Amino acid sequence: MREWTFGKKVGAGFAVASLILAIVALVGYLSVDQLIESNRLVTHTHEVLGGLDKLLLRLVDAETGERGYIITGNDAYLEPYRSAADEIKRTLDELRRLTADSPVQQRRLDALSPMLDAKVNQLAATIELRRTGGLEPASREVASHLGKNLMDQLRGAVGELKREEESLRADRKGRAESSAQTTKLIVSVGTIGGVLLIAVMGWLITTSLSSQIGAAVQHVQSSSAELQTAANQQATGAKEQSTAMNEISTTISELLVTTRQIAESAQRVAQIAEQTASAAASGDRTVVTARESIAAIRRQVDLVVGHMLELGGKSQQIGAVLDIVSELAEQTNILAINATIEAAGAGEAGQRFAVVADEIRKLADRVAGSTKEIRTLINDVRSAVNTTVMATETGSKAVDAGGKRFEEVLAALQQIGGLVTTTTEAAREIGLSTKQQATAVEQVNVAITNVAQTTRETEASSGQTLQTASQLTLLSKDLLRLVQPQAA
Repeated sequence: MREWTFGKKVGAGFAVASLILAIVALVGYLSVDQLIESNRLVTHTHEVLGGLDKLLLRLVDAETGERGYIITGNDAYLEPYRSAADEIKRTLDELRRLTADSPVQQRRLDALSPMLDAKVNQLAATIELRRTGGLEPASREVASHLGKNLMDQLRGAVGELKREEESLRADRKGRAESSAQTTKLIVSVGTIGGVLLIAVMGWLITTSLSSQIGAAVQHVQSSSAELQTAANQQATGAKEQSTAMNEISTTISELLVTTRQIAESAQRVAQIAEQTASAAASGDRTVVTARESIAAIRRQVDLVVGHMLELGGKSQQIGAVLDIVSELAEQTNILAINATIEAAGAGEAGQRFAVVADEIRKLADRVAGSTKEIRTLINDVRSAVNTTVMATETGSKAVDAGGKRFEEVLAALQQIGGLVTTTTEAAREIGLSTKQQATAVEQVNVAITNVAQTTRETEASSGQTLQTASQLTLLSKDLLRLVQPQAA
């Protein structure tokens, strides 16, 4: 029964109660039906006794009418006789019908019938004798005691019939009383037993249901407490994660600004490199002109010196820009390392961000490497400029020596053009890298924004979960108080 559901237990209780009521009702119905049948039989016996009394009464009326006529000779006295003669046959037929279920009584009525005929015939004969012979013959007929003897025989036969009916009445009355007592006993015992059994079943079902529901409610209460604890932890973690996401989002925004600054610096470096290339081309043209006319070298020496000095100044500017680019690359590398650390702390939600941060760090390393290469190239340019200046000064002192070294100047200018071309390509690579870096940072920023939104939604969901857990805890306590008041 412990494995039964709530509905089965309640249904079983109602079924048992209904079965008990049905049994009590059935037994009571059968007992009442038997009592009604016994009462009907008793009433039937009274009807038979009444019919026998009526039969004797009709015989007495007939005999009374006969004697009144004999004494007076007046036909008016024959009225009771005539009425009784007709009633005797109908009463006998009624008695036969009433005793149709008793063969013994039927046989006695069969024996009584000739006696009745003999008595009626005797009365008719006496009346006829009085009518034809007068009072004297009729008186002698009466004095012969024939009518009395027939009447005594009839009374004896009717008495036997009545005694049989009295016996049947007593027996049926006893059975009726017994049925009544049995009915009362069955109804009383059945009602008391049914009430006790229903009370026991109700107690058992209530105890069982209270035990099961109490255990289930305690389990729910324990689960709701655990759920509430987990919801608290989840809400705390969500708040911490939301705070971390806000910090990461701020860092990414700063990194995006820095990346844009790097891009702008790279563009300036490219412009300076283009200017340097233009200067190198101009020097090349100058060398070609000097090659056409060595005589014009002296006139162009001052111009070459000026261009070399300008080239030195621009190389210094490039060096300053490279310092800025190197510093930005170091800051980008540091930000990438911090972003990697924050992504590792974010768990699965920060894996994509860790990949992007790693790419940013690689780009920063490439920028740093390119900056070192550019710095080397600039140093070479400075060395070449110094060499050119020295060569120019020497050429101004000795044009002839300058003419001899014309090829060296031309080679130096070609080297400068190559270095400037390399610087331009490096600047373009820096620009492209910074653009890619900016795009990646923007993607990371979008991802971080989505993660932050998810974190806020998680925090809200944790709050709802916590509220639901609290409501479930209160509900389980209320339900426990309903099924187990002592637990309150």
